[in-house]
Amino acid sequence: MLVPGAAVAAPIIASAIGRRVTVPLVVFEILLGILIGPQVTGWVHNGPILEFISELGLAMLFLIAGYEVDFARIRGRPLRLSLLGWLLSLVLGIVVSLFFARDAAEAVIVGICLTTTTLGTLLPILRDAGELGTPFGDALMAIGAAGEFGPLIAVALFLSGRSELRAALILILFACLIAAGLVLTVRYKHWRVDRLIRASIHTSSQFGVRLVLFVLAVLVGLATLFSLDILLGAFAAGILISLLLRDVDSRTRILMEEKLDAVGFGFLVPIFFIKTGITFDAKALFGSAATLVLVPVFLALFLVIRGVPAALSAPRGFSFMNRLAVVLFGATGLPIIVAVTAIGLDHGELARSTAAALIGAGMISVLVFPLVGLRVRRRGPPPEPGIAD
Repeated sequence: MLVPGAAVAAPIIASAIGRRVTVPLVVFEILLGILIGPQVTGWVHNGPILEFISELGLAMLFLIAGYEVDFARIRGRPLRLSLLGWLLSLVLGIVVSLFFARDAAEAVIVGICLTTTTLGTLLPILRDAGELGTPFGDALMAIGAAGEFGPLIAVALFLSGRSELRAALILILFACLIAAGLVLTVRYKHWRVDRLIRASIHTSSQFGVRLVLFVLAVLVGLATLFSLDILLGAFAAGILISLLLRDVDSRTRILMEEKLDAVGFGFLVPIFFIKTGITFDAKALFGSAATLVLVPVFLALFLVIRGVPAALSAPRGFSFMNRLAVVLFGATGLPIIVAVTAIGLDHGELARSTAAALIGAGMISVLVFPLVGLRVRRRGPPPEPGIAD
């Protein structure tokens, strides 16, 4: 009861505090998770059921992120610059990490963590702020797509336990299968599917929602079969669903999006963030002064290594304040950091103290950077029309 109770309490608290200052909802979900978890009250402990629903929530978060990415809007200059900025972040992250990591393997893990941008976390914040569809929102979509997909590919190449050549071949094979599914979805009309979605949108069969969950299960299962991170499959599932619904009439599409939001943000996604707070290893973080010092260091590195290169994707004509907001949003990361550090711990290539510091810094980035970024964004002048491309 406590986890659903925390999910209910989070928007109530956010609404009460929002009268004075706007704070992202995920902040309260994580903090409430810490409050009810072993680190404070000890009322809730992680278990197989909570772990499973949390993993499903994370997959749903990435599915919605993949669904929301409008490649038609970000293709060309924004996407090219976002990929260039991410590659620059990866090189800088690994090079800088070599100075304090135990070995090259840990440096790669830390370097990948420093290159993440959590589009899934930023998505509800941007939506609530009315930024989706604006030049600012489009820039962050491009940055987030590179900052989520790039680290996942790096994980598949460098942290899979295989040789780089074999990992690359498996990743290419997975990408080819996904590409084949996307081509088939775009090339062929599926009017029977569209008709069934429309016919069941207000009935108990809910074919559209069931189809989305089936596609998610298939692509996550396919990623698991190839020993890849499930988030690759979830993100690809979102893109596939977006193409699958492209010919559905606008009213049905809006209703489908509302239902996906209800399943994702109404049930599964909050449990992921609450579970993140519950499982946060405060003992490892506060166990030594050196680990505590790493938290602000990593926060600064998020801004310098990920945020500054991400600003390359800012549209022409953006003011300094708007570019600063892009830096802050671009440096926000948590879910992929949790996933990458878990892999590093499983392989024995990452110290628990370093993992705790990275997750702690990621949590603070989610708590602070979007909040400050929104305030900075509102102080800056809006970009001039016609110069966002």
